[in-house]
Amino acid sequence: MTIVNSIFTWIMKKRMHQIELFIKYPYDVQDEWFQNLISTAQNTEWGKMHGYESIYNQEQFKERVPIQTYDSLKPYIEKMLSGEQNVLWPSEIKWFAKSSGTTNDRSKFIPVSEESLEECHFKGGKDLLSMYCNNRPDTRIFTGKCLVLGGSHQINQLNADSCFGDLSAVLIKNLPFWAEFYRTPDMSIALMDNFEEKVEKMARATIDVNVTNISGVPTWNIVLAKRILEITGKDNLLEVWPNLEFYFHGAVNFNPYREQFKKLIPSDDMYYLETYNASEGFFGIQDQSKSEEMLLMLDYGIYYEFLPMEDLHKENPKTLRLDEVQLNKNYALIISTNAGLWRYMIGDTIKFTSLSPHRIQITGRTKHFINAFGEELIIDNAEKGLARACQETGAIIRDYTACPIYFKGNNAGGHEWIIEFEKKPDDIERFTDLMDQTLREINSDYDAKRYRDMALGRPLVHIAPDGTFYEWMKSRGKLGGQHKVPRLANDRAYVDEILKML
Repeated sequence: MTIVNSIFTWIMKKRMHQIELFIKYPYDVQDEWFQNLISTAQNTEWGKMHGYESIYNQEQFKERVPIQTYDSLKPYIEKMLSGEQNVLWPSEIKWFAKSSGTTNDRSKFIPVSEESLEECHFKGGKDLLSMYCNNRPDTRIFTGKCLVLGGSHQINQLNADSCFGDLSAVLIKNLPFWAEFYRTPDMSIALMDNFEEKVEKMARATIDVNVTNISGVPTWNIVLAKRILEITGKDNLLEVWPNLEFYFHGAVNFNPYREQFKKLIPSDDMYYLETYNASEGFFGIQDQSKSEEMLLMLDYGIYYEFLPMEDLHKENPKTLRLDEVQLNKNYALIISTNAGLWRYMIGDTIKFTSLSPHRIQITGRTKHFINAFGEELIIDNAEKGLARACQETGAIIRDYTACPIYFKGNNAGGHEWIIEFEKKPDDIERFTDLMDQTLREINSDYDAKRYRDMALGRPLVHIAPDGTFYEWMKSRGKLGGQHKVPRLANDRAYVDEILKML
């Protein structure tokens, strides 16, 4: 296995030269991909409808193709679900990644082409290993296996030839045969539908495996890790898997979970790496261990546009090219992909922390924010406020959500928070004040509304009993896979549901 490990790490490092090329020539690479996508799709139903044959530059593209959402693309995706081909993309579409629901649907089905699998998702997976091997040349991760806690796989009954599942399940199902030797548990367990049964079987199946690295959403990996410790009677995961050295994670901000993982894996040598991978594509990888920024991956068959958040609700808003963006401004991410998503707003907001190379941070969601009183509170603000409050009160957060408190009579509005702690703060009142003070310091709109409690009062914080969010997500059928606790909402639906459980 040591020889195999050496060969794999050598292969992974070779990719670094190509990464350095798109870092050096980012605009050329994006222009090339734009032309490639347009020319490839010109004879599809969508391409003919929008005159792709005579599109020669990005400005023409913007003029002919409006910004799309899932609802606007849904009629075309439904054709593909029923078996029609050459609709949005010319190659055969047999797979669909089932993702979280939109306003009108419980679920959405994102087309996954062979190109997007190979040139985007799998390439992203190989690149994160390349970056890890480059940053840690003495790694021995290929001497053992990767534990993957993914979603479920089902057959789409609308068409016997089409399949769907959570993105992680689609990827597992399409992995090359050799990759199966380096993944655990086996597919019969990894693709189980029942999350609680899956966790139990995964825990028992992997206890005696030489696990060197872990992949998955922090929320659900913690559930699995705690069950493993319960079964084994061990104090931490290193007592179960002594060669564990690497955890690559995504989907949610890792900061609220960092302290929990330090307890589960008490080693300064443990390496954490964040990825930005969604059903629609693989977008970013944390390429520096001491920075929370992610390198925007520019050669994955995706053409990027960036919509300033202040223009989000304008009619025909102007998007920016990569060479037009500015540092530390919030942008809604717009993508055109090699799976036929055209000028698609995925719902995430990002900011650039570096322009050479282009590094980003996820700041929130276009729909997950609180702006009931003009305060424009985004997830990035909330995470920073909570982080400081935790740091100064010794608290560790397990999960949280927040929403507005609307005006009532002569009372000001406010924000209501429900927080489940792994370790409660020494003083919840001080915790609340620290969070509030930090939000005022980093968000001038929030600060203005908090002035003398005229529009916004002091935050109201509820401490949720252990297991509250788990039981709430379970009641909604949202355990495991890619499901995430909604952090901020501009209405009270989530909070009012949870309050009934307290």
